[in-house]
Amino acid sequence: MSNNTYNPFIHAQQQFDHVAKTLELSEGMKDLLRSPMKEIHFSIPVKMDDGTTRVFKGFRMKHNEALGPAKGGLRFHPHESADTVRALSMWMTWKCAVVGLPLGGGKGGVICDPQTLSLGEQERICRGFIRQMHQLLGPNTDVPAPDVMTNGQHMIWMLDEYETISGGHYPGMITGKPVSLGGSQGRTEATGYGVIYTLEALLAKKKLNIKETTASIQGFGNVAQYAAELYTQLGGKVVAISCWNQKDQKSYTIQNKNGLDIAALVSIKDKFGSIDLNKAKALGHEITDGNAWLYQDVDVLIPAALENQITAEAVAKLSPKVKVICEGANGPTALEADALLFERGITFIPDFLCNAGGVTCSYFEQIQGNTNFYWEKEEVLTKLKLMMVSAFERVYALAEEKNIDMRDAAYTIAIQRVKDAVQLRGWA
Repeated sequence: MSNNTYNPFIHAQQQFDHVAKTLELSEGMKDLLRSPMKEIHFSIPVKMDDGTTRVFKGFRMKHNEALGPAKGGLRFHPHESADTVRALSMWMTWKCAVVGLPLGGGKGGVICDPQTLSLGEQERICRGFIRQMHQLLGPNTDVPAPDVMTNGQHMIWMLDEYETISGGHYPGMITGKPVSLGGSQGRTEATGYGVIYTLEALLAKKKLNIKETTASIQGFGNVAQYAAELYTQLGGKVVAISCWNQKDQKSYTIQNKNGLDIAALVSIKDKFGSIDLNKAKALGHEITDGNAWLYQDVDVLIPAALENQITAEAVAKLSPKVKVICEGANGPTALEADALLFERGITFIPDFLCNAGGVTCSYFEQIQGNTNFYWEKEEVLTKLKLMMVSAFERVYALAEEKNIDMRDAAYTIAIQRVKDAVQLRGWA
């Protein structure tokens, strides 16, 4: 997250500006949409297990709420920054809009490293976050969810604190909860599955059989794992996965030209997505440089970990076999790389469409919590696939009609929807 040469908020604004100039937006509209409408910065004092007090910095950004309540995850990360959260809140606005959800864009974070904190200390951070934010949260105002280094347990602590303060039960005020306490079936798989739903739809357009394709993936956290599982279930072959090794503090690529055993790799990874390298070797897989995932001779690349991975320099080194890039991560492709990929005939499904399965299923969880009526997993995944494929079809059709890449098409649809809502409300 902290990178001296890369600022995700500037990246998000450049992407917006690139498309906004073709939509003939007024200067007032552009000024409104290129920055968050609300920013909340606060401190969370926490009594540590050793009796000392530490103060953690927190953020919550609300980019735009014209379409509905703010929606977006909460990150715990030692290098969290305000600009990262600003960018992610902006991307959440476009993500909700392109899929057609009645939600706005929000994002939050706390500068901390949960890997160095006890469960009790993490719980106190969660409850402290809610104490600072509770007046601005709620099922009809702002609905958080888990993100990097947060999980269902963190969400339950936050829900419990919110309900304690509010004096009632509000399961729709936060999503990503365990199923036993108001979470949705299918939410764990939703983001990764959504990546593959859109990939499957694109391969059909290209008249390619998924069973005859190969893929390389960056990351092996929640998104990458479930994308890899569904992709292989449908007959595709994953030949490389790159992931972070917590012990060595560096990334490695695990590869096998005959295909990786995804189920076996899942069984030897930790809760942060790090794969046990010695056990991977024992499975017959090769361990190599962390960047090797990007230069594999595969049909599909799935960056599902870090931002700014596919740069202009990297595009020049991609295998000529690559046909599709599915952006499972937020902001994995540099702005200058988009045109180069388009020129090479590589179709990329942009992040705020490709990874929208998570927020779509969170929307389902919000609905279920607000009505206190819960759906079976098959129903959830059926609805999820329908919405993801429908959104893909709209974006793909516009890209073909205008002869533009899918990112520009997705931005055109999303910005237009938010602009219309802003105008109807009389904000600009």
